[in-house]
Amino acid sequence: MSWGTELWDQFDNLEKHTQWGIDVLEKYIKFVKERTEIEINYAKQLRNLSKKYQPKKNSKEEDEYKYSSCQAFLATLNEMNDYAGQHEVVSENMTSQITAELARYVQELKQERKMHFHDGRKAQQHIETCWKQLESSKRRFERDCKEADRAQQYFEKMDADINVTKADVEKARQQAQLRHQMAEESKAEYSSTLQRFNHEQHDHYHTHIPNIFQKIQEMEERRIIRIGESMKTFAEVDRQVIPIIGKCLDEITKAAESIDQKHDSKLVVEAFKSGFEPPGDVDFEDFTQPIKRTVSDSSLTNSKDGKPESRFSSKSKGKLWPFIKKNKPPPPPPSSSASPSAVPNGPQSPKQQKEPLSHRFNEFMTSKPKIHCFRSLKRGLSLKLITLNMQVWNLMEGGGPEDFSNLPPEQRRKKLQQKVDELNRDIQKEMDQRDALTKMKDVYIKNPQMGDAASVDLKLAELAQNLEKLRLEAQKFEGWLAEVEGRLPARTEPARRQSGMYEPQNTLTVNNCAQDRESSPDGSYTEEPSQESEVKVPAPEFDDEFDDEEPLPTIGTCKALYTFEGQNEGTISVSEGETLFVIEEDKGDGWTRIRRNEDEEGYVPTSYVEVFLEKNAKGAMTYI
Repeated sequence: MSWGTELWDQFDNLEKHTQWGIDVLEKYIKFVKERTEIEINYAKQLRNLSKKYQPKKNSKEEDEYKYSSCQAFLATLNEMNDYAGQHEVVSENMTSQITAELARYVQELKQERKMHFHDGRKAQQHIETCWKQLESSKRRFERDCKEADRAQQYFEKMDADINVTKADVEKARQQAQLRHQMAEESKAEYSSTLQRFNHEQHDHYHTHIPNIFQKIQEMEERRIIRIGESMKTFAEVDRQVIPIIGKCLDEITKAAESIDQKHDSKLVVEAFKSGFEPPGDVDFEDFTQPIKRTVSDSSLTNSKDGKPESRFSSKSKGKLWPFIKKNKPPPPPPSSSASPSAVPNGPQSPKQQKEPLSHRFNEFMTSKPKIHCFRSLKRGLSLKLITLNMQVWNLMEGGGPEDFSNLPPEQRRKKLQQKVDELNRDIQKEMDQRDALTKMKDVYIKNPQMGDAASVDLKLAELAQNLEKLRLEAQKFEGWLAEVEGRLPARTEPARRQSGMYEPQNTLTVNNCAQDRESSPDGSYTEEPSQESEVKVPAPEFDDEFDDEEPLPTIGTCKALYTFEGQNEGTISVSEGETLFVIEEDKGDGWTRIRRNEDEEGYVPTSYVEVFLEKNAKGAMTYI
């Protein structure tokens, strides 16, 4: 159905209708724009929500996320972040594919509409002009006809009057003829104008206006199609992110299904297990006998100074001390005969107020560590200063004793193991830096134009000092760890080999003084050792018995990647490309023990060789 034939006389209404269509399109653009703003704000709120509940770095919350339920929650937070990203994608796509496109189309639509209605007004003005010309010709023809009638009547009157002269009659006759001639001319002009107007009018209503209205109709139909396509795009933009959102939700469901309550329960046991045995039965005390009350070995007693004491006051008879919050039992005696039931601590020992920092510092300064063998007084003073610095730092940080003796055995073991692992990582990092600087120095020596080799020495010396401190600390904590685990290894093996840039001059054995620590500085229980634990400081010297040991078995082969000049004791020189036997692999100190023949063996830097270990070979002993 064509607007040109059906709505030929509705020019004004069509103008209003097309303007209304543009207003609808602009309204839809505004709707989509507000939807994009909602999506952006929603995504921002989701991201802020996810960030708010993310665990803070270096805080207690990070430890909580070892549980599967917390890990599932963390996965949910991460998926919510991705979920928010999809809403941002929706906003961006709607802005680029709908809002921007429709805004540009509206401008084009307004220009096209303006042009079509301008052409329509021109056609209307033309037909109105033709109509006015027709009316003017018609009025002139009417006027001339009336004038010709009056002139004819006047001539007839003059001709009938006998008193009028012949000249007047002739004059009247000529005037009547002139008026008739003018009327004929007006008639001819009117007829011509009328024919022309009819032709213009036919073209106007059957050609010009239908063509203009047809273009307006097509324009309006394109607007309708465009808004429909935009609505489809609106839905398609949402539909495109549904699979990704579905994956996010699937991952959340998967994280929820991965929660393992048994695993979480096991982690709780590992986190809070003290390692103590539950207290034994309390013996019956017979007050009817006139004898001194005694308590059996299985009761909760304090045998300090050889005087047994009752664990229960008059107000707390019949209660077990681990569940009393006000009074804390004294530490156990140093005797090794105490039964597990007499351990003065339960699953969670009550905390006691810490001693003042100044008192604990003075106590440490006045105490004398037992040092069995000094090869150098300077070395001993250095060790004491290192230990003093670590103790003071721990006291100022409020972290408790350095050996974690204030913790139950199981928790203490875990803390010591963590500390040993951390120190080993630091040692490895320092060794990597040392090896890199050593290689850089070698390059500078071979190619002086690339840099000054002496500039690396200061950094290498600093790394050597750091390695010495870290190794001292690591061995100290390993000794405490061995004490907790009940293994007191003999320290008679050769010490770990040092790098050529790191050559300590003395070896000293430090007594761990475990028996002097019957209780920690804050009064909590520590384990009682059955013998002293000795920690050996690393040194490059080798014991005389080293050559008398039985040859170690071969565990693989290695190929020298670089030439190494073994100038220090215990090392061996190798040439680039040489193949040798491996008898001891790198234990974390950066050195590998190799053998050329029965009489030649020693250590080379691990970074200088490529090791090929046998599949079922057993490694040599580890020297610490």
